[in-house]
Amino acid sequence: MSEAQDKKTIIVFSGDLDKAIAAFTIATGAAAMGSQVTMFFTFWGLNILRRPEKVSTKKGLIEKMFEIMMPRGPEKLGLSKMNFLGLGPRLMKLVMKKKNVQSLSQLIEMARDLGVKMIACTMSMDVMGITKEELIPGLEFAGVATYLAEASEAGVNLFIG
Repeated sequence: MSEAQDKKTIIVFSGDLDKAIAAFTIATGAAAMGSQVTMFFTFWGLNILRRPEKVSTKKGLIEKMFEIMMPRGPEKLGLSKMNFLGLGPRLMKLVMKKKNVQSLSQLIEMARDLGVKMIACTMSMDVMGITKEELIPGLEFAGVATYLAEASEAGVNLFIG
């Protein structure tokens, strides 16, 4: 297997629960098969990486509004379809538990354990008023040039949006 075929990148643009589960399932599957995996979280995808607890930071009015309106962490994400005011995600999680499917939080932890590189887009963080302190530990912080360098070496590049 060539070096390029052994690398995979995934852009995570969406903050929807079902799309996040898909992204992390692909990432952990590829990593478990020996691939080097890089996930690049941008815009709404950053919400997946937010700490569930409120973090005290200095922000302007617009950044505070973003903070209030966006979900905080994997347990607060909605579904892309059939959200039904939050009932959809609860039903999805219930079915996943009954079927012994790992939760998004478990998939994130598995990705960490498997060495998946998770990069938070600094430009998106600036635009959305998200600080490093608000995100889970173990992330890298970089811009699109870093992602493009990773993607140029990868045999598979996916966009989850």
